[in-house]
This record gives sequence, C-alpha cells and structure tokens, in this order.
Amino acid sequence: MKHNSLLLLCVVFMLAACAGQKGKIIFYPDSEQDKHPESIYPLESWQIIESENGLRGDEIPEWVRYYFDGAARRIESLDQYTGKYVFIGENWGENLNALQQWANNFTTLHDLPRLIAARVERRMVSSAFLYPDDQYGQYFENLIKKVSDGEYPGAVKEQTFWVKRELIGGITEEADDIVPGQVDIDTELYEHLVLISIDSRTFQRQLLQIMTDIKTTVPPTREQAAAITRIQQTFFEGF
Repeated sequence: MKHNSLLLLCVVFMLAACAGQKGKIIFYPDSEQDKHPESIYPLESWQIIESENGLRGDEIPEWVRYYFDGAARRIESLDQYTGKYVFIGENWGENLNALQQWANNFTTLHDLPRLIAARVERRMVSSAFLYPDDQYGQYFENLIKKVSDGEYPGAVKEQTFWVKRELIGGITEEADDIVPGQVDIDTELYEHLVLISIDSRTFQRQLLQIMTDIKTTVPPTREQAAAITRIQQTFFEGF
C-alpha cells in the first residue's frame, strides 16, 4: 500500500491542501501528538495487523483499501457512491475505545464542514498560479471561512471502520536521529475512519451559492476578479 505525505495542521482540523495528495481529506481532534505517525515514518514502514473485521489485515472494505492506497477519489466511483461526493474523517491513537467514541460522536453538522473546507482549499490552491491570497485576494480567506461555517443538509454518515497498524521493525535509533525532537510514536496504533457522502448535485448548488455570495472588504484587483470568475466557472472540474 502506498500513502502520500500529509499536510498536517493538528488543532481541531487538518487541512490537506496540497494538490499532490490525491484527494485525501483528514480530520484530527485535539491530540498531544503534533504529527501524524506517517509524517515521521512512511506508510511503507507500517503493516495492518488487525481490523474491525478480524485479525487479518487484508479483510477490509474496498473504500478503506482505496483510502490507504492514496486513491480516495476512486471511492466515488464505487456503485454505492455514484452521484455523490465522499469525505473521509480520520483519527489515530493507542486507545481504541476513545477512537470509537470519537467516531460515534462524529457528525455531519459539526465535523463535515471542516472536511469540505479542506477539499475546497485544495481545489483553490491547485488552480492558483500564485499564492492563493495573491491569486484571489480576500475572497480566498472569506470563502474557506464561510465553507467551514456552513451547513450541508442531505449529508449522510455512511460507514465507520478501524484498523490496527504496526511499525515494521519498531522504532530504530536511526529513525530517531532523522527526526530529533519529534514526539515518540508507539510501534502499534489504531486508526479510525468515518465516511460521509452527499449528493453531488445538491452539494454543487450549495457550494456555488456560497461562492457567489462571498463579500470582501478589500475589492479584488482586475486580475484577481478574473481569477475568481474563472474558478467559479470551473470549480468542480477536478474537485
């Protein structure tokens, strides 16, 4: 399995804004650890040793497999998610009971907007020739904030699933030397995923309305106004 590097902003939410991340959207609640273990040890260094389906790590749902393979977009091509957008929340740690409680409390009302904001930000960044603030002016910041504060009726919390991963070979002295000062990572960790879907047509109407209604206190320049118009017209291409 392959996993791309994660862009982590771990307070309440991690924004996966890099265009090279293949659609990965990650959510983390507050944690004492300020780095996802894969930012220190690549996914190739881990193996799944247990899952919700049993001890065999290969017995996991197709959507989970796609996610860990770095192909989250392919989830939307599965028959049960045709015509829908899919958002994945993730949390990790050593306490499975705590993670299950987190997954049970994960809601479309409070948690989905942050996942959507991450995907919107990634789309804006991937289309920008400059830094997003330069490309779109104040519109960019206001849009992300508005999306984060939005409500998205019709979203459904579809599935949850957990796996247990083991760091192959344990934590080596060499690895510790590579990342001095980083937090210690246990050699075994649980990861819990939450899958949320929303009808694509409904979502597009909602998001386009938000994009149209954005107001800024600083008027965009001519170039910024053209960039805003362009992204509004093509936003869902590659979203």
